[in-house]
Amino acid sequence: MDIPFDTLPSPCYIIDKSRLSHNLSVIDTVRRESGVSILMALKGFASWQAFSLIKPHCDGGAVSSENETLLAHQYLSKHLHAYAPAYLPEEFETIATLSSHLTFNSISQYEQWHQKAKQYNSQISLGLRVNPEYSDVETALYNPANPQSRLGITEKYFPQKLPPDIEGLHIHTLCESTATAFEKLLENTEKKFGQFFQSLKWINFGGGHLMTHKDYDTPLLIRLLNDFRLRYPHLEVILEPSAAFVWQTGFLVSKVLDIVENETIKTAILNVSFTAHMPDTLEMPYQPKVLGADNGDTKKHSYRLGGNSCLAGDFIGNWSFDTPLSIGDTIVFDDMIHYTTVKTTFFNGVKHPCIGLWDNDLERLIKYKEFSFDDFKNRLG
Repeated sequence: MDIPFDTLPSPCYIIDKSRLSHNLSVIDTVRRESGVSILMALKGFASWQAFSLIKPHCDGGAVSSENETLLAHQYLSKHLHAYAPAYLPEEFETIATLSSHLTFNSISQYEQWHQKAKQYNSQISLGLRVNPEYSDVETALYNPANPQSRLGITEKYFPQKLPPDIEGLHIHTLCESTATAFEKLLENTEKKFGQFFQSLKWINFGGGHLMTHKDYDTPLLIRLLNDFRLRYPHLEVILEPSAAFVWQTGFLVSKVLDIVENETIKTAILNVSFTAHMPDTLEMPYQPKVLGADNGDTKKHSYRLGGNSCLAGDFIGNWSFDTPLSIGDTIVFDDMIHYTTVKTTFFNGVKHPCIGLWDNDLERLIKYKEFSFDDFKNRLG
């Protein structure tokens, strides 16, 4: 059964359970055929109500703050890998106590915290984040390997000898990247830091492995991982994608509130905001897919889609439709689950979309969260 968007609450983020199940099966295939551990990174998706569906298909969680650590520990897994550019003193005890692995972004962070980490958790495994100075990411905002990046230690600044309690390296320079990009990342990492691999217990190749994309070369990824494990059989190999778990798994349902015209542009103003509810469309930037519409002017009736905040640039355009839009029409944005709900704001006090799961077996929406005035008020004090 197709999802009956016109009958569902608006605005609302809707996770499609069947699409999520498909992604989880792909991730299971990679885990099984490569023998690597795959963690679910909370930075891209933290709707804990869905973690019960995800938990059997991952080996733990990747966290970067006390809040993420507590959420993942409670609802996802006790096997947590922690990393932050710099740890907050008031959060560090909780993070170290609940995490199985903890990575430092710099030698100074290591020197500040490594002894306390062991005091809080004698079983914790410590690592350093390194920067192999390679990435295929073209948008600077999302590229951890930009020149003069603050993320990870480059070869020039890496110590000649590993600190004695460092057991792993963490590398994260990809973002919605291909298996070919991972192949180049492997080459650069081995070239710059391979001399240390024999002294390690684990290596974490971070996120950005978009293995659930329809065009991703999953067999190549599996081959690369197996070849790497043959070269270094003593290393536990870890990936921690975020978007891959929920890529193309859901929608943002909105409605047309008004249509305004200025010169040659008609703007359909929606009950959602691009800057508040789907900020990556402005930051990346990229054009989201709209069901039943084309990007550009290929169809007869063209509109710019505008958000309902007061920000002048809160719009995306142009889109064309077979028939004219009217007030009250439903507009559905596709692929609106990863990096949406975790990045939303209450800017301008605009109505926050609810969050739910469309259960294909039950043919109904299971509502996870509805937002109220108290949610807006509590954000401010």
